[in-house]
Amino acid sequence: MSTSAQSGITAEWELLCASVAPQRDAPKIHEIMEHPLDWTALLVRAQEHGVLPLFASTLEKARQLDGLPVACRESLAALRRAHLMFTLSLTAEFFRLSDSFKAAGLNVIAVKGPVLATLAFGDPGLRQYSDVDLLVRHCDVLGAARVMEDCGFVSELPLEAAAQRIPGQFLFVREQTRAIVELHTERTLRYFPRPIPVEAFFARQVSISLDGRTVPALCPEDTLVFICVHGSKHFWERLLWIADVAGLLARQTAFDWARAFDVARKTGTERMVRLGLCLAMEMLCAPVPSHVADEVRSDVTALQLSGEIRRHLASGEAAQGAFHRAMMRMQMCGGFLRSARYLLRLLLTPTEEDWGGSRPGSLSGWLDAMRRPLRLARKYRADSGSPEKRNPLPENAESKPATKRKKARA
Repeated sequence: MSTSAQSGITAEWELLCASVAPQRDAPKIHEIMEHPLDWTALLVRAQEHGVLPLFASTLEKARQLDGLPVACRESLAALRRAHLMFTLSLTAEFFRLSDSFKAAGLNVIAVKGPVLATLAFGDPGLRQYSDVDLLVRHCDVLGAARVMEDCGFVSELPLEAAAQRIPGQFLFVREQTRAIVELHTERTLRYFPRPIPVEAFFARQVSISLDGRTVPALCPEDTLVFICVHGSKHFWERLLWIADVAGLLARQTAFDWARAFDVARKTGTERMVRLGLCLAMEMLCAPVPSHVADEVRSDVTALQLSGEIRRHLASGEAAQGAFHRAMMRMQMCGGFLRSARYLLRLLLTPTEEDWGGSRPGSLSGWLDAMRRPLRLARKYRADSGSPEKRNPLPENAESKPATKRKKARA
């Protein structure tokens, strides 16, 4: 594994970033591949960061696949086939659900998953995802849940109780296909510092073509804000989320920056958006107008956070402890009082993992709120230890049971 003496960045990481940038630098990719590379570790890392399809597509277009060892090339081909079959099945489930929601008179908007893959990369097969995410008005969530159940999906939680307590998302699994669908509402999206303007999101929705079908999606400006909040929620721990931002911007011909920043201001996500843009600009050369780049770089805290995140990504360091994450969470919100309120709300608003046997609204329900910070402290104290031993070759994430594929929710 070769490493740049000046930057400490390995050639493997440099190749991975160059391969998922919107504008592929073929000569640079060829030059990096002249170095001795640890291909097994590289494929593992590409899989972990959710960019294996993008990475493989770039190597194929650059006619560099022959440079891989035979075992790695065969493993990559098998993983691509499995990923393609899984995404096709998940897209089919999405189409079936869309028809059912329409028949029931319910409006839903697809976010992330195959729709984001199309918006950002032009191909639903070029993005790793394990579920379908749908935005629905909270007043429609029980009706949407009935549609899901009629389509053979089983709720992770009793819906009536969940609707009262507000989980992190309404998660459904179809056991026959192991497909996961999550319903999000303006009340479950708690990592937005302020409530999302859900009616405005629905009013601005656009239609995109997905495998020959027309489906509803967030407009590009709302999508940018949404994915920057999602990346910030997870501390931008996967290269995929940065590639989403860069790819989305690269494919837009008439992006309304004023609207995007207005949505960010109304939802209190200005710094999260600037951080996402800074990462996409610095790591993947995302095409951003000069006046926007100047605004992004004027945010010193966003620049500092970007540098820290880039160092963690390049080094593959394990997640930091609970206190460090809390401080980063506050910095990503911006403004001491606002960020302190935001952090306290996140710390004391229990999700389904914190629910005990208490009734919603009862005095004993406060125990759920007290249980949450203790659980998070234990979780991230354990996560800050030594990383788990990696498999010699990447395991296809979609081959695991549905309950194992979902990351532990905070």
